Amino acid sequence: MTTKVLMVCLGNICRSPLAEGIMRKLTNKQEFLIDSAGTANYHLGAAPDHRSIAIAALHNIDISRQQARQLTPADIDAFDHILVMDEENLSNALALCNSATQRDRIALITTASEVDAPHIPDPYYGGDDGFAHVYELLHDCCINWLKKHTK
Repeated sequence: MTTKVLMVCLGNICRSPLAEGIMRKLTNKQEFLIDSAGTANYHLGAAPDHRSIAIAALHNIDISRQQARQLTPADIDAFDHILVMDEENLSNALALCNSATQRDRIALITTASEVDAPHIPDPYYGGDDGFAHVYELLHDCCINWLKKHTK
């Protein structure tokens, strides 16, 4: 059985593409379908931010061919787990839900981890060091989420 996991941030060019790439590498795509989306439509069709691509490449992860897309109501039904980066994304994703079952699929990525952070900060307006920090947080979140959700 394939577990479908969707990573969600605001524009789908910084955090969620990194999370998608990290999770793909950690799972080696075995029994997982990993994707990402944004709650806003700011960057539809765009590649990830060059800084996300660069930090991923430093860790032997290629996210350069990903394309930004917006979270849709159909995603809420299509994915088993929707992991969002912050409270605003959580609120926006929950607004697309019509049932408790749908709402139960959505969680902050930090909730399912041992990371000492309430959310994953958006590095878009900062420098390269912000992207490195976000990579480390996401890597820890993904490892801890997998420990809790795989056998």
